[in-house]
Amino acid sequence: MIRLLKFFGWSFVAVFCGLLLVLSGAFLYLSPGLPSVEALRSIQLQIPLRVYTSDGKLIAEFGEMRRSPIRFADIPPNFINALLSAEDDNFANHYGVDPSSLMRAATQLVKSGHIQSGGSTITMQVAKNFFLSSERSFSRKTNEILLALQIERQLTKDEILELYVNKIYLGNRAYGIEAASQVYYGKSIRDISLAQMAMIAGLPKAPSRFNPLANPVRAKERRDWILGRMYKLGKIDESAYQTALAEPINASYHVPTPEVNAPYIAEMARAEMVGRYGSEAYTEGFRVTTTVPSNLQEMANHAVQEGLINYDQRHGYRGPESRLPGKTQDAWNLELSKQRPISGLEPAIVTQVDKNALHVLTRNGIETVAWDTMKWARPYLNTNSLGAAPKQPADVAQVGDLIRVQRQTDNSLKFSQIPSAQSALVSLDPQNGAIRALVGGFAFEQSNYNRAMQAKRQPGSSFKPFIYSAALDNGYTAASLVNDAPIVFVDEYLDKVWRPKNDTNTFLGPIRLREALYKSRNLVSIRLLQSLGVDKTIDYIARFGFNKQDLPRNLSLALGTATLTPMEIATGWSTFANGGYKITPYLIDKIESRNGETLFVANPPSVPTGTAASSGIAAPSHTTFTINSSSEVPAPAAQAPAVAERIVDGRTTYILNSMLEDVIKLGTGRRALALGRSDLAGKTGTTNESKDAWFSGYNADYVTTVWTGFDQPESLGRREFGGTVALPIWMDYMGAALKDKPAHTQAEPEGILSLRVDPVSGRAAVPGTPNAYFELFKSEDTPPSVNELGTGGSAPGSPLPADESAPIDLF
Repeated sequence: MIRLLKFFGWSFVAVFCGLLLVLSGAFLYLSPGLPSVEALRSIQLQIPLRVYTSDGKLIAEFGEMRRSPIRFADIPPNFINALLSAEDDNFANHYGVDPSSLMRAATQLVKSGHIQSGGSTITMQVAKNFFLSSERSFSRKTNEILLALQIERQLTKDEILELYVNKIYLGNRAYGIEAASQVYYGKSIRDISLAQMAMIAGLPKAPSRFNPLANPVRAKERRDWILGRMYKLGKIDESAYQTALAEPINASYHVPTPEVNAPYIAEMARAEMVGRYGSEAYTEGFRVTTTVPSNLQEMANHAVQEGLINYDQRHGYRGPESRLPGKTQDAWNLELSKQRPISGLEPAIVTQVDKNALHVLTRNGIETVAWDTMKWARPYLNTNSLGAAPKQPADVAQVGDLIRVQRQTDNSLKFSQIPSAQSALVSLDPQNGAIRALVGGFAFEQSNYNRAMQAKRQPGSSFKPFIYSAALDNGYTAASLVNDAPIVFVDEYLDKVWRPKNDTNTFLGPIRLREALYKSRNLVSIRLLQSLGVDKTIDYIARFGFNKQDLPRNLSLALGTATLTPMEIATGWSTFANGGYKITPYLIDKIESRNGETLFVANPPSVPTGTAASSGIAAPSHTTFTINSSSEVPAPAAQAPAVAERIVDGRTTYILNSMLEDVIKLGTGRRALALGRSDLAGKTGTTNESKDAWFSGYNADYVTTVWTGFDQPESLGRREFGGTVALPIWMDYMGAALKDKPAHTQAEPEGILSLRVDPVSGRAAVPGTPNAYFELFKSEDTPPSVNELGTGGSAPGSPLPADESAPIDLF
């Protein structure tokens, strides 16, 4: 018997020594190829890109992995106990490898013939997750064991656990326990219940099998087992155990909900970050703060949405999106689940038609649409024609119609439809180019095509101020008389005749530039451009940041036939609003690292303050339009403020600003008087057949451009113009943006005179001159002593010396 015991004893020693030799040999052989454990101290986990408004509200998150790293000190003790009870209850005592767990795994392998579990400790899982693949092999397991032993020698238990809970995948794109808590419960791991912690602690073993959303029964079994382990190990008392067991499975899918609806802004920020950092933009945890305040963006969203819906309803109801007659409610619910809200317009299926209302199925159940909200729905015949007005709900809809409804603040429903036209709005700070609001279309869900940045359309008369600016900088005054009379242009090469006309087909004869601008007289703009010269004028207009290739080299330029984006127009108009300086739009104000380190702070060229703002004019710039080029990465250290370049005489913009204020007071922008402000200036724009409708306007705080039209150009309607389609959107936004703000206008620069002028002759008025008015002049451009319309006149503003009815070459 003693001999037998000795034999087994020596056999055990021999096996143990053999294993020790094998492990030592494996260590000596494999360790040179193992990664450095020290790298774990500086490991960078993938964290998504997050984009925020200027006031810190989340706009969007970009990245494949949802992760919010958490420090060990912030992890609730109950979660640590739940995790260790489930994964590694001997974690505090072992040195990276638990022999009993390995023996159990080996026994299962011998009995079953295949690997059932790996016997891995949390430390071994850290080694695998950070350094190794998921391959099931003995060599990989050996490497895992050796790395675990090294990790335990170099890191504390708390450091190991912190790495583990932030790295592990827990289903639904959630990596780490904080992200999982947000995804399944919509709150931090610090704020969830014991039962919910146990649920998350059960996920590392099999994130799909024990997923509370996909497999709630299995998830509950796993949770209850973990709670039982915690109770058995003395981590919780019986009361806590029973309370947690009784808690139902209450997980639901949560995603980071944007606090502000600004998808076009988010996409622009994402593209710029990828331009700066490549694919690392999605994984390095950058925090991007934009220049966009949340309140202004929401105002812009509302203005565009309401403006397009109002336009659309003026042109009638195009019918339901589809008809589902004879279907059961289950079929209707299935169809409804396939539909998605479009810019706040919810899908609904008509289930019953009454005399005074529709009963509709929405995702909230059966709801009512009142008849009063449907009275607009005359049948659409074509852009300019409508059918008879409906007299009852049955004239508009029938059971089975898939329609759209708009939920009101009181939760009632308003009958609606998705607009067929599109719109874009850009609002800039004219003092430095900061983008304050931007909407690229009715709904990003329909198309991510950003019309504010990408849609090149003809601006029509909203382009005329650039022609007038060139005139005022070249000897014309606001009182100069130009003949508003018929003119004919002939292209001798194409055998074509162009007879430009005014919108009203009327001619006013000699007219002051001020009046011609607020009455938007086309022929005056053409004569100005002809007098100045097309090439010279294009060179001048290019100062505002326009690409010369977008400006036609013929007299049609005076009518706004250039092809420009709303952003380009708003950028150019900023010079009128800021006193003559060129600004460059920018969106990203600050970039921070995952650790809160400031990597970038914008330092845009800004309009100088004080006396510098009214100093002389610098050489013109011909820089083309960009937004915060990714090649420009200023150092995060404080920099001296960059000063914007002056491109137009401040006196010119001051006089032009006064003329554009008259467009609001007396001209095509008169609707804006309803805002009750004295500091607004702007101009409408409408192209041929009303295919594009524009309004650009400003005060010294914001310059805002609105475009409306169809993606495939077609008429908006005979009675639709910039003043009826674009201006209401502009007013809605600017009225809200400037609410409670004091009037803010340009300061009068030096060298401006205000003199009484004869409105008929354009010369200085004498005492007793009827209807004389005060006009603004540059000090060197005071009114002439002779009538500008004298014979043989060659001064700016005189009529063409040739017969007005004679044909003139256009090109």
